[in-house]
Amino acid sequence: MRIAIAASEAAPFVKTGGLGDVLQALPQALSEIRGNQISVFLPYYGSVKYDGKWQMEFLGSFDIPLAWRREYVGIFRLKSRKKKLQIYFIDNEHYFNRSGVYGFGDDGERFAFFSKAVLASIHYLALEPEVISCHDWQTALIPLLMKTEYAACFPRTRSVFTIHNIEYQGKCNLQFNYDVLGLPAKCDEILRFDDCTNFMKAAIVTADRVSTVSTTYAQELRYAYYAHGLDGVLLSRGSAFTGITNGIDLHVFDPETCSALAQTYTVQTLRAGKAANKLALQKRLGLPEAPDVPMLAMVTRLAGHKGIDLLCYIAERLVQRELQLVIIGTGEEKYEWYLSSLNERFPDRVSVNLLFDPKLANLVYAAADLYLMPSQSEPCGLSQLIAMRFGGVPVVHATGGLKDTVPAYQEAEQTGRGFTFQSYNADDFLAAIDRALELYSGKPEKWLRLAQNNMRLDSGWKIPAQKYMELFSLASKGN
Repeated sequence: MRIAIAASEAAPFVKTGGLGDVLQALPQALSEIRGNQISVFLPYYGSVKYDGKWQMEFLGSFDIPLAWRREYVGIFRLKSRKKKLQIYFIDNEHYFNRSGVYGFGDDGERFAFFSKAVLASIHYLALEPEVISCHDWQTALIPLLMKTEYAACFPRTRSVFTIHNIEYQGKCNLQFNYDVLGLPAKCDEILRFDDCTNFMKAAIVTADRVSTVSTTYAQELRYAYYAHGLDGVLLSRGSAFTGITNGIDLHVFDPETCSALAQTYTVQTLRAGKAANKLALQKRLGLPEAPDVPMLAMVTRLAGHKGIDLLCYIAERLVQRELQLVIIGTGEEKYEWYLSSLNERFPDRVSVNLLFDPKLANLVYAAADLYLMPSQSEPCGLSQLIAMRFGGVPVVHATGGLKDTVPAYQEAEQTGRGFTFQSYNADDFLAAIDRALELYSGKPEKWLRLAQNNMRLDSGWKIPAQKYMELFSLASKGN
């Protein structure tokens, strides 16, 4: 199948979060399926263009209309031996040569341009995909554009829109169609939602199929508590809206080969490997060198929906226990301030590192015994999968993809993968941590078996990629 994929980021070129990881691994997994030809379209950000790391070839340029004006589109392609996976970049200095990826006042215009430019480029290159796979609000206008301005270019191509996080919907003022898109007035109601232009709403109602990144999150988004207003719109799609739980790249996150570790290890050498990496991390962060003390870790954005409010509420009580807490990440100022002060008061038990460092993060995953993920909501989550891949045991709020990927540990049957709490409550979170600590300290052999079983878990992309293929097949057949 010929599949075009459009997204605003993909590792290793640009990554601000889990979307970048998914758009690195999913296209690769799809390209390994016999008969597939995958084309990925990304913005040509200045950070990629002027990095000097990537060899590109220029394929052509043209202009496209944005309402009353025309904008330049340049097409570049990554030089690669992977013939079944081609990476294309959409060039426009005005929109993409900036010090950052998101957070600009004209983000709506930037990604409206990108959506149009992707379709124009696919047509220019004569790729003729059977399906165009669009990811999150930045590409959410593509399904609508395929049915309007570019309908003649794609008479047989179908669209699949994937929601990675419904909290970010691409909202602009009601004049956006007239000022930027230039679509017929009949599109106004498709774009309108809650007295603004809403990119994601337009995608949900116009895409041939809609998906999200875990089966439980797909169920949750049918309820107002989770859907940020779009529950009714998603309900209207019925069975055309489904969930496919993400995987991780097992080659990127491999404790047997990861160069960031102090000592690589396997399932059989997990105990020694954890001890060596814990010691290395303790030395690096200035924590007491204590291999038997349980290490709890979080690599996360310091934001309320990530459960940082629960952590802050129980922090004083938590650090009274014999443990070490390591946090890596940046975010809201109030959480940065509180956790930094916690670090200052308990330097022998807490290490808070307000930064984004992928190599340090991998060392943390390898060193940590318990990985904390108390998110209020979590579309899928990758960190818990990475932690388990490195032999960690997650403590999670049973929501979204966390519920799908971390079934609760049952000691009698020795089943499950971690420790969970059902209600979004700080005391329940602390109780789940205590249950985990009790197993870690009181029954080390059972703990080791649990950690080893987590390492053996196949959390790769092979199965999710096959499910995406089933979804694309349904879309292409008009089902």
